Amino acid sequence: MMTHIKKTVRPFPAAVALAVVLATIARGGEHPAAEATLLVHAADLAPFHLPRNLAGQFCEHLGANIYNGMDAQILRNPTFADYPFWTGQMTPDGVATFHFERGKVEDELRRQATRYGWPETDLPDLLNARADGLACFWGRSAPPEALAASPDTGPHGGRAQRVQFKAAGGIKQWTWLPLHRTRNYQFELLARSPGLTTVKLSLTRQGAQAASAETSVAGLADQWHKLAGTLTLPEHSPADVPYCLVLSSAAAGQVVIGHLFLRPADHVNGADPDVLRWLKEARLPLLRWPGGNFVSAYHWTDGVGPLEQRPTLPNYAWGGVEPNTFGTDEFIAFCRAAGCEPMICVNAGTGTPEEAAQWIEYCNGTPASPQGARRAANGHPEPYNVRHWEAGNELWGRWQAHWTTAPGYTDRFHRFAQAMRKADAAIVLHACGAPVMWGRAWNRQLIAGAAPELHSLADHPLIGGDVPRHTDPLDVFRDFMLVPDVLERKWGELRDDMARGGVRDGRLAVTELQMFAHLGPEAPGQPAGSLNLQNLVNPATLGEALYDTLIFHAAARLQPFVELVTHSATVNHGGGLRKERERVYANPCYYASRLWADLAGATPAKIELHTPAERAPMILPDLRNAGGGQFFGAVDALAARGTNGDLLLSLVNRGTGGALALRVNADGFAGGDKAGVWTLTGPVPWAVNTLDQPNAVQPVHSEAQASDNCLTLRLPPYSVVQARWQGQ
Repeated sequence: MMTHIKKTVRPFPAAVALAVVLATIARGGEHPAAEATLLVHAADLAPFHLPRNLAGQFCEHLGANIYNGMDAQILRNPTFADYPFWTGQMTPDGVATFHFERGKVEDELRRQATRYGWPETDLPDLLNARADGLACFWGRSAPPEALAASPDTGPHGGRAQRVQFKAAGGIKQWTWLPLHRTRNYQFELLARSPGLTTVKLSLTRQGAQAASAETSVAGLADQWHKLAGTLTLPEHSPADVPYCLVLSSAAAGQVVIGHLFLRPADHVNGADPDVLRWLKEARLPLLRWPGGNFVSAYHWTDGVGPLEQRPTLPNYAWGGVEPNTFGTDEFIAFCRAAGCEPMICVNAGTGTPEEAAQWIEYCNGTPASPQGARRAANGHPEPYNVRHWEAGNELWGRWQAHWTTAPGYTDRFHRFAQAMRKADAAIVLHACGAPVMWGRAWNRQLIAGAAPELHSLADHPLIGGDVPRHTDPLDVFRDFMLVPDVLERKWGELRDDMARGGVRDGRLAVTELQMFAHLGPEAPGQPAGSLNLQNLVNPATLGEALYDTLIFHAAARLQPFVELVTHSATVNHGGGLRKERERVYANPCYYASRLWADLAGATPAKIELHTPAERAPMILPDLRNAGGGQFFGAVDALAARGTNGDLLLSLVNRGTGGALALRVNADGFAGGDKAGVWTLTGPVPWAVNTLDQPNAVQPVHSEAQASDNCLTLRLPPYSVVQARWQGQ
């Protein structure tokens, strides 16, 4: 149902409630108005600039977010670890439990190997090889009788892989290569052998008889050595087929392998250059790491120092393993290569305040300090000067290792804040707040018990819940379009609670953000519903781009309260970038962040917006439980003056009634006769980009004509539109 709504928006502190004043709701007919109007008071400016940190990102040791995502290393399980598969269940202490039954382990291994492109005909050997003592994701390139595998121990402990060659043959792994970028691949083999001096590495294209590239790896000895080299594929090698990496020996003998890494030669300090390029083009301002749930059982000292000395451990949040090859130094190098500021969330679960303080000293201390000296010994004499730190992740949730209660976290925060600020008094410290949609009691407890020490509370609005399968897909979208309005109201309430509770200049850090709806369970005996995985709006869809831009608008209207937003996440986890078969492409929400970067440093202007309105059906459980109104404006808008005086407009058409004509009048602005316009839209809100169609949803540039200081813009349905109106 559509109505009409008028908004007067004053996005700065002098405004009523620092946000949106709902002037009238005139409940009209069932059909949307064809037009909306926007009056911009271009000389009535806010006393602040829009911060660039509203379009940050988050990365975590989860799935293929960092490893086989941001990281350029190609192989799976390159440290030959005993690979635990998560059951999906946690212990009462919030630690992942792992499958031990062979059948369930093999089901999960088969699923993952198929997903990563292991040929179907090789799956039986992959499963049998694991049962015979070969590490997960590694198979045999010869009959079982030609090779024996067994677990062993690496030079600094942990699992290594012993391989006994009885006849010509070896171990193998199927993989994909970024041949669209480079033909050169660097390997590093940590190994020893009681008898062999040479092994061979080769890469062979699926279906080919001869290797595309091969090299002898000489220098094996009884003691551990790192052996490195390059594999170069011929020109015009097919790029989009799997290749098989084989480590073999022509002679009988044994080799014990600690790790085998394979990286494209164009990696940037170990990072994927395509991922870095996309993030730099988006002008990523801030990157949060290392979690997420992962951090609540992560000890940072495991991830520094020489790679061969770092332990491979179970990932106690998500299953699988953590090889610790992407640690603090690699994260900082990645941020510097991407041109963004680092943000670190510390382990306030199984970790201690002293451990967190030492981490700060490792990052920010001088080489004269104990941990600063450790950093310098690892090749980084200059302090990293990490400014943003977060004291724990979602510790109100029973899926966190060593979760706690509201009084428990208040006590924990006292101890962490004292130790962390003693290590560096200049840090910006963010406390672990509970989601504002339901967590007011937790936040009030923390405010009451720790106000003098508080600066910022973190919120994770991962909103959605299970949705019945008979739901109209557009109803799910409508609900999500209301959520930013609800969050804006609740964030305003949190700001007021912090002020009343004695928190001086309190701030909000939105450190995880994405749509979070899931398909509800199938009803036995009922016909299939209209909602499915293809039409449910989620972080990979166009709907997330609209949702995120609405969040940016809400954060702008609440300035300076919302200090930063780090969206979930960089690669293969939530919205952002996708990396499949070593090809990187963007989700629609990536482009929303990229557009928003144009507004960083601009000064918001007062606006008056008249727009049709629409009703949310309140399907999402999290939305129903939040309370409040059901109506939202079809158009949401933000206006700002650029540093060069241009008038910038950020607009969202979130209505479902079709295209709208927006008439923009600018008061106090001498505009030129045209404006540049960038439009991000698609035929449905669940439109996506895919590996086969990576550019299906991306911004399209056009120009709009202006006259008499009036600009008319067409807002397609389900669109984010940004306009830059140049002055005369």
